[in-house]
Amino acid sequence: MISVIGIGPSKEDITIKAINTIKAADFIITYKSYIKNIEELTIGKEVILKGMGDEIKRAELAIKLSKEGKKVALVSSGDPGVFGMGNVLFQIISKYSNVNVEVIPGVTAANFSAGKLGAPLHDFAVISFSDILTPLSEIKRKIKAACEADFVIAIYNPLSKTRIQPFKAAIKIMLETKNPKTPVGIVKSKDSGVDVIITTLDKLSEMDINMSTTLIIGNSMTYIQDGYMITPRGYRVSYPTHVLSKEFYEKYLEGDITIGPKQECEYYPCHNNHQSCTFCYCPFYPCGEGSTGGKWIKNKGLWSCEDCEWIHNMKTVQCIQSRLPNILKEVKDLKNKKKELLKLRRECIFNTK
Repeated sequence: MISVIGIGPSKEDITIKAINTIKAADFIITYKSYIKNIEELTIGKEVILKGMGDEIKRAELAIKLSKEGKKVALVSSGDPGVFGMGNVLFQIISKYSNVNVEVIPGVTAANFSAGKLGAPLHDFAVISFSDILTPLSEIKRKIKAACEADFVIAIYNPLSKTRIQPFKAAIKIMLETKNPKTPVGIVKSKDSGVDVIITTLDKLSEMDINMSTTLIIGNSMTYIQDGYMITPRGYRVSYPTHVLSKEFYEKYLEGDITIGPKQECEYYPCHNNHQSCTFCYCPFYPCGEGSTGGKWIKNKGLWSCEDCEWIHNMKTVQCIQSRLPNILKEVKDLKNKKKELLKLRRECIFNTK
C-alpha cells in the first residue's frame, strides 16, 4: 500500500489521519526539508530523503517497495494533490499493475493563508508561477482567464532570485484587467512562523516576496475591514424596510424618479459633487458587506452607507436600471426578493468596478 500524505504547512497543521498513517508505515519517503515536521513520527521507520527534482525517483521507489509488501508513506507538504507528489505518482502508476494507493489530504497553502488573512476565498483559482515544467505562455493565459472571470486567485511559488518573469508578466496582466486597489494578501512562511500583510494590487511589486510566499489576489467583491481580507458570499441580512425607503420606491414604481443629480435637494450632495441621486434610497439596503464601502456601526446594529459612493455612480445606475424593473414589481419585493436583488448587486459591482 502506498499512502500519499499531505502534512500541511507545519507540524501544528497535520491531520490526525496523516499522523496515524505515517505511524503505521514501514517506509517514509519524503523531500529532505519536510522531515523536520514529522521527525517524532519516524522512530523505528526506514526514512528515505530525496532532493528537489527527483520526484519521479521518489514515486518509482514507493511503487517498488509497495510491490514488495511494504507500507509506504509518500509525504508531501501541503496537500499531495496540489502541486504535490499525488500528481507525480498517478502520472506513472499506469506502468504497473496491482498497486494500491490511498491519498491523505492535507492543508494546502491556499487554505492555510486564507485562514491567516480572514475569509478571502470564494470561487477561486490556484496557479503556480513555477515555470520549470510550465511555459510562461500557459501561466499568462491562466492568469488572464482567472482575472477576466473575476476569480479570487491563490498564487504559489510567486518569485525567486532567478525566476522573476512570470511574476512581472502576471502583475502587468492583473493591473490591466483588475482594479489597482484590489486587496492582496501576502503570507510568507519562515522558520519562526509566518508574516501576514494585506496590501493592494498596485503595491504588490514593491513587497518582499519569495518562493515561501503565498499570494491571495481578491476579486471585485473583496474588501478589507478591521484588518481582515474578506470576499463575501452575499448572504441576505434581515432588516426592516425604512418608511422613507417605502415612500421612495412607491414613487419609483410609478415612474416618478430623478435620473442623475437632484441639485434642488437640501442635502445635495450627500457624497460627492458628481453623484447620481437616482437611487436616493439603495434597493440593496442593507447589503451587509463592505465591498462598496458600507459598514456596520459597531454595537448599534445599524448599517451605514456613509462611505459608499458606488450606488451614486452613473455606470452603476445604468446597470441596476437595466434589471431592477424586472425584479421590483411592488415595494414588498425589497424584502421578498432580496436574494435576487443581491445577485443583481454582485453583477453590477463586477461590471462597474
